[in-house]
Amino acid sequence: MTIFDSSKRKAIAGALALAVGVAAAMPAFAQDVTLRGASMFDDNHAFTKTMREFARLVEEKAPGAATFDLRLNGELGVEKDYVNFLQQGVAIDYTIMAPSNMAKFAPAIPLMDMPFLFRDLDHWNTVLSSDAFGPLEKQLLDNADIMVIGYTGGGVRNLVSSEPIGNLDELKGHKMRVMGAPIQAQIFDALTAAPSAIAYNEVYNAIQSGVIAGFENEAASIQNLKFYEVAPHVTLTKHTITVRPIVMSGKKFRALPEALQAAVLEAGAEAGAFGRALESGEDGIKLQEMVDAGQVFVQEFEGREKLLEMVIPVQDAFAAEIEATDLLTSVRGM
Repeated sequence: MTIFDSSKRKAIAGALALAVGVAAAMPAFAQDVTLRGASMFDDNHAFTKTMREFARLVEEKAPGAATFDLRLNGELGVEKDYVNFLQQGVAIDYTIMAPSNMAKFAPAIPLMDMPFLFRDLDHWNTVLSSDAFGPLEKQLLDNADIMVIGYTGGGVRNLVSSEPIGNLDELKGHKMRVMGAPIQAQIFDALTAAPSAIAYNEVYNAIQSGVIAGFENEAASIQNLKFYEVAPHVTLTKHTITVRPIVMSGKKFRALPEALQAAVLEAGAEAGAFGRALESGEDGIKLQEMVDAGQVFVQEFEGREKLLEMVIPVQDAFAAEIEATDLLTSVRGM
């Protein structure tokens, strides 16, 4: 053996030891991590754009830590399917959904999306930027193992109908679809409509066949799913400014390396703020696009202030039933 051979072997051994040391010091991202998402909408919808931003932010904060597989256009079902998948820790790991779809696991969580809860966009954004909904998040995590990692939304929900609905007389007995949480039906029942909970993917056909005469929704969804084809009348009740939690399976989150968990939480909060600005800004634009295209006809609701009075007892009773009176009082006072 020559001195050169010995020196070379020592150099190689040293390099290998250094490589092992560097690998040990790196974050535990060596495992293959794929985060699977689902959207009911296409790439143009604010929810999809928000989930794309979430993925971008995670990659920015933890480069190479995860890959993302986001399925669009309802490929993996509708929101009621998503909540079951998340609760079981199968099929999808993250999504955006309406609180009402999680009510079977967390009965109090629909309060955050209760009609006429927010005075205006400033009030809505103040509440979502705070920790006001912490108790609701805890109930969802404890009961369903689903984590809220951010809040998006911002669409203003109005009545959408096959025939014009412009006042309380015309609203009386109006057969309309509402989301599944009981508070949604209770509110519209108090307003003298005839609400029923119908699956979202059945709404178009239900209006077309006359089972219902309308529903309530924000502009982006009316446009994206072409509901204007069967329900071209939009009445500006402005009863809800949407709250849409960005949620993740607790089982999946706990399986992530700590550094990736931190990146996910930071990205969720930031993506939520991104989505709120995006959707609240797009809402009026999308409604006007449909008006300009002759797809919808918009009118104000005559005597809207009366609606605000009629729903207060229902809101109070619901909050008392779910032991959230203090939370409701806190939100109203912000």
